[in-house]
Amino acid sequence: MTSSTSEDVPRTPTAVDRIAERWVDTLVDLEPAVGTYIGRNEANDRYGDYSPAGHESYVAAVRSTLADLDAATPADEVDAVTRTDLRSELRLMLESSDARLHLRDLNVIESPSQQIREVYDLMPTETVDDWEVVGLRLAGVGTAIDGYIETLRQGIREGVVPARRQVHEVLLQAEKNVGETGFFGELVRSPDDLADALSKQLRAGAGVASAAYERLASFLADELMPAASEVDGVGRELYALESRKFLGATVDLDETYEWGVAELARMVGEQESIAREILPGASVREAIAHLDADPAHKLFGTAALQRWMQETSNRAVEELSASQFDIPDEIKTIECMIAPTDEGGIYYTGPTDDFSRPGRMWWSVPTGVTEFDTWRELTTVYHEGVPGHHLQIGQAVYNRSKLNTWRRQLAGTSGHAEGWALYAERLMEELGYLDDPADRLGMLDGQRMRAARVVLDIGVHLGKPRLDGTGVWDAEYALEFLRENVNMNDGFIRFEVNRYLGWPGQAPSYKVGQRIWEQLRDDQRARQGSAFDIREFHRRALDLGGVRLDTLVSAMQR
Repeated sequence: MTSSTSEDVPRTPTAVDRIAERWVDTLVDLEPAVGTYIGRNEANDRYGDYSPAGHESYVAAVRSTLADLDAATPADEVDAVTRTDLRSELRLMLESSDARLHLRDLNVIESPSQQIREVYDLMPTETVDDWEVVGLRLAGVGTAIDGYIETLRQGIREGVVPARRQVHEVLLQAEKNVGETGFFGELVRSPDDLADALSKQLRAGAGVASAAYERLASFLADELMPAASEVDGVGRELYALESRKFLGATVDLDETYEWGVAELARMVGEQESIAREILPGASVREAIAHLDADPAHKLFGTAALQRWMQETSNRAVEELSASQFDIPDEIKTIECMIAPTDEGGIYYTGPTDDFSRPGRMWWSVPTGVTEFDTWRELTTVYHEGVPGHHLQIGQAVYNRSKLNTWRRQLAGTSGHAEGWALYAERLMEELGYLDDPADRLGMLDGQRMRAARVVLDIGVHLGKPRLDGTGVWDAEYALEFLRENVNMNDGFIRFEVNRYLGWPGQAPSYKVGQRIWEQLRDDQRARQGSAFDIREFHRRALDLGGVRLDTLVSAMQR
């Protein structure tokens, strides 16, 4: 794969580019955590306004930017993609506002309760100046949380509330941030050699933040919990909106559900075949038990996990850059991290625009989990690293000569990014990196889980009939179903089910996104015949940066 190089002639910014750049500036101003995420540190000392008034300011900015885009004329194909993609994104934001999604924005993984805390994971803390900025932001946690509570209270008044299950779980998370042994207390205990005045400021800020999360926990228990919905599913109308948000494409939900059922059966069949390779005559569960008992496939402790992640990532970058991809030096560095949380989940954060902070793979290890099986997790490292998220997102950030900041660092959807990462897993199988049947079983274990999530997510939120014919999908059946299809720690499985219930449409975007990526590749191969070049396909697709999946398909077809 060839890629853009630093010697490429920079593209002269156009009117559309300037609108997109202004939108990034607006986002950093209104949502400073977005700035932290992309390395725009000028707003690191504060939070955005999480209150209803803050939301109205955000909607006004969306409308203004959309009007500017509607009046702009694309100068070239790059502009056409930017304008199409950003217009679609802004319109969807307005639809979400009209649906009052912000009034019920609470779930176990990606809502203001987590965002307000998680921003510290990415803030610089190397210098005294860095810690002074941390102290200023800590002092603002109280106002941020109070604004969030005000928004949720408006939701209570209007009858737009999250599910009770989500409120309960977020309450437990909030309590972990309270007190000297909570997150904020531990955060300010870590720096050494700071002046007494700064240490005092940090402790005071941690106290403000701790008290804020204590207020949030009390509000959740005393006000939101009694008003919350007992129903986990959001229904077809809201689910269709959420699905479009995460995919950047519209799909037939009923057809997708039936495809998910068939895809799950296909994954089970592949697993059963490989299980017999690992242990003649064995079932999948017997093969898994055999591998779990094999010390050759096991790591003990998070230090060993972090070291293995890093070594595996480094080897993939070195070997793939020599044989398969032209990987720029700037994105050959990826840092593998153990996250400071214990809620579960593995995720990637992209590099800053100047690569001063590299792309990072984070592993949030649940409490009590101390053993890790490499056969399960090898494909996860490829998914989050190279050729998965790190190659995809890092390449977009690197491609400064063609793409404006929004296209490089903020555009795109879960379906585009996660679909590519699952596509990358299968690509590594094709390249021979999963020739060990144990590693292929691990890859299929992940793919099976992603297929199961399509069925579970649509099933619960649309109230589909259960696969066993005993009623309709609900949380209890979802947990039973996932346990049957995922071979992981039960605490992780419970967290995952709660995640799907509270974040509708996100989990299916991985497998559905992979489906759209593979359909696009196969369509291009069929149209181009012998002229089709897979490396050129990958180059063209990744050079677009993050986009919605419908934008990806239309741009590649042109």
